[in-house]
Amino acid sequence: MAHHVEVAEEQYVFKPETRKKLFILLAVGIVVFLLGLVLAMNDSGHHEEHGAAGHGHAAVTEAGKLVASADQHGAASEGHEHAAAGAEHHEKPTWLRRLYSTLWMNNIFFTGLGIIGLFFVAIQYAAQAGWSVGVKRIPLAMGSWIPFAGILMLVLWFITSHDIFHWTHDYLYQAGGPQFDKIINKKAPFFFWPLAGGTFPLFYIARMVIFFGLWYYFFVQIRKNMLAEDLEPTNAYWYKNRVTATLFLIIFGVSSSVSAWDWVMSIDTHWFSTMFGWYVFASWWVTGLATITLIVAHLKSAGYLKVVNANHLHDLGKFCFAFSIFWTYIWFGQFLLIYYANIPEETVYFVERMKTGPYSWIFYFNLIANFVLPFLLFMTRDAKRQISTLKLVCPIIIIGHWFDFFNMVTPGVMKQDGVVGFMEIGVALIFAAAYLLVVLSGLAKMPLFGKNDPMLQESLHHHI
Repeated sequence: MAHHVEVAEEQYVFKPETRKKLFILLAVGIVVFLLGLVLAMNDSGHHEEHGAAGHGHAAVTEAGKLVASADQHGAASEGHEHAAAGAEHHEKPTWLRRLYSTLWMNNIFFTGLGIIGLFFVAIQYAAQAGWSVGVKRIPLAMGSWIPFAGILMLVLWFITSHDIFHWTHDYLYQAGGPQFDKIINKKAPFFFWPLAGGTFPLFYIARMVIFFGLWYYFFVQIRKNMLAEDLEPTNAYWYKNRVTATLFLIIFGVSSSVSAWDWVMSIDTHWFSTMFGWYVFASWWVTGLATITLIVAHLKSAGYLKVVNANHLHDLGKFCFAFSIFWTYIWFGQFLLIYYANIPEETVYFVERMKTGPYSWIFYFNLIANFVLPFLLFMTRDAKRQISTLKLVCPIIIIGHWFDFFNMVTPGVMKQDGVVGFMEIGVALIFAAAYLLVVLSGLAKMPLFGKNDPMLQESLHHHI
């Protein structure tokens, strides 16, 4: 029987200098963003001056006959059905569509980092895991981002939806109209039920509100029980959390997939993949694991988390290693199925990303940053136990998956005009700074680990 170890409670202090660094990051993000915005607006104006004479005229006179290059959601063979669907895609200037696209994509990315925190905690309870007691509060704090992400998602949807989601345009649902789209029309109930296609997407918005509401509710419940356990040395709260976590996992299984279809896959409305829910989850999950590991590594360096030793770091490193491979497996599975079926309306998705503009280098960079590098750098036992290696590889995974989400969202919105410029980098830095401010504030409001957690002794004697 392992002997009982007494441990002192630890509290994270969100120091003014840490806060200052994050505000500097936020300021840098804003400056880079504004620089990108000015450059994009100048560039956009420049293009429009050049194109106005010929292109503008063509768009007006041929609006009825124009076969939309902007509607590459479907196969080329369906092009004639979408006569003039391109016209409305040129109403908004390129810089504005870029802004909408990057705001939406970053919010999806960071939403994942919020819910994955909660998902990680729920798994620990459901699996009755002992090893993770010392690190469980960090992913819990990541869940503090959920309400912010939800409000942002709703607001952004109402501002950007017509430019990001092709299916929101009412003319696609007018039977007999020049731009009627029978494929999108068939999908109308999924977005608009119980209302008619092309009206207000009630079912879609209701799902968004319900999912965020449920995620936040479970976050509050699990957090409440964890903090109550700190005050009363009883196992009752741990058992309560097991039940709550199990319910959350069932709901998360459905909601994470449906939200991936809603918020990402429906951008390319004609295209769909039965593996897409898994794919987005895998990308979110491994990014969340890398974020948890990175925060643990930094706290450990700062002298916190005495209860966390090399064995716990090894476990976190193994998670990042294993799920980088899992993400690659899902990536390859989705790619291979579409590759060997070779159906035009499916392959268009990959052709767009492999052959055009900025997306092609990202497509290959994705595999290097998200598979090759984590695989090679985390391969040895020692690498996973070294804080320095964790601090090197985790940011590679996080940045790699940011590009993964860029390539999921941007081509469907921007077509040939997508770029990773100052604007995109600025928005990412602003989101990162805001996210870390919320998460670290949340972490400072509770002890770093539960001193009354029934699994604490197991965690202290954890050895692999």
